[in-house]
Amino acid sequence: MITTVIGLYTLYILVRMYVSVMQIGYINQVKCKGAVLMDEVQYRDAANYAVAKEKLSMIEAMVEYILFLAWMGGMIAWLDNTLITQSETFRTIASVMGMILINGLVTLPFSWISKFKIDAQYGFNRSSTGQFVKDTLISTVLTVVIGSLIVWIVAMIIRSSEQWWLWSFAFIFAVVVALNMFFPTIRALFFDKVTPLENAELREQIEALMAKTGFESSGVFISDASKRDARLNAYFGGLGKTKRVVLFDTLIQKLSAAELIAVLGHELGHFAHGDLYKNIAMVGAMLFGMFALFGNLPESLYMEMGVAQSPHIVIMLFILLLPMVSFVMMPLMGMVSRHNEYEADRSGAELGGAEYLVNALKKLVSENKSFPLSHPVYRFFHTTHPPVVDRLRALGYDIRVDADEGYGDPCPND
Repeated sequence: MITTVIGLYTLYILVRMYVSVMQIGYINQVKCKGAVLMDEVQYRDAANYAVAKEKLSMIEAMVEYILFLAWMGGMIAWLDNTLITQSETFRTIASVMGMILINGLVTLPFSWISKFKIDAQYGFNRSSTGQFVKDTLISTVLTVVIGSLIVWIVAMIIRSSEQWWLWSFAFIFAVVVALNMFFPTIRALFFDKVTPLENAELREQIEALMAKTGFESSGVFISDASKRDARLNAYFGGLGKTKRVVLFDTLIQKLSAAELIAVLGHELGHFAHGDLYKNIAMVGAMLFGMFALFGNLPESLYMEMGVAQSPHIVIMLFILLLPMVSFVMMPLMGMVSRHNEYEADRSGAELGGAEYLVNALKKLVSENKSFPLSHPVYRFFHTTHPPVVDRLRALGYDIRVDADEGYGDPCPND
């Protein structure tokens, strides 16, 4: 059985690598054709940035694969045998959190390289090493505190019910909903400084826009995200009375008021169509499938690994196999998400004007160095948004893309 699990995980890694190779090859082919939505220099930079990030993700995937083989090949048993204690609760929490912390430590250099090498090279990173260390420590502490509580409750459920996977699913799904509700508050408390929007005229425009769709918010806020990153972004966070509109200060600086209203109109379109609740429902369905699968793994797998089918081992296997199962389920979620984006664009055009939404999307692509084209197989597995050129066409913007005509002669990497 362990051979089957390793074989399936190996297949997952191979497919993931294949997708990345196809994406890199596609970008290197089309980047020397006519620039799309940017000038030639910006277009090349965006292409090279996308390739650099994809190459790093491939190396990270291989490291994660080696780590997976190590865990399955004996590290789980080693950790289980090392943490011998009379307290089963401590052993459970220490084993699971130990795995999470070891994985995080091994992959931490990739976060540093992404931020201080690649992002810095292309003008995105504004964070200091001290800020990075602080953020990492805060994230680690939150993970240990919240994660330990979750592990403890799931372990109790496993011990108390034969249908533990069903009740564990219900609990984890409740945690997901709670995190969606309190994410803006957690982010404001520990990471970004969030202040109320002081521009009275813009605030009145946003509030009038929200009133059109019945969106009740606890306020419109500005995040000082520029202290870490130069990219533009905004989000509607929370559920129920905790909902709030958060605009990155970089977005305020780069978009006109009309363009900003169009972008928020797009986000309000998601609210009007119930997309947030649809996404939560899809996550629930995915979690249900995962727990049903992991709750019925054969006992022979544990025997071959040299461990007992105890709660912490079950949870550790769940964590190890989660990326593979998520990768298989992502295409369906991506397909639904891309459909929702088109619908939200229509709402943004109606609420804020198609012309302003088009201008905003073009600025977002340019400022964020988002390469506007991607290989079909990459879109199938990874993207939650349609290609921006397709979104612009749907909004009535006439755009010609040379890459639509197929591959040209390859050009040398910069």
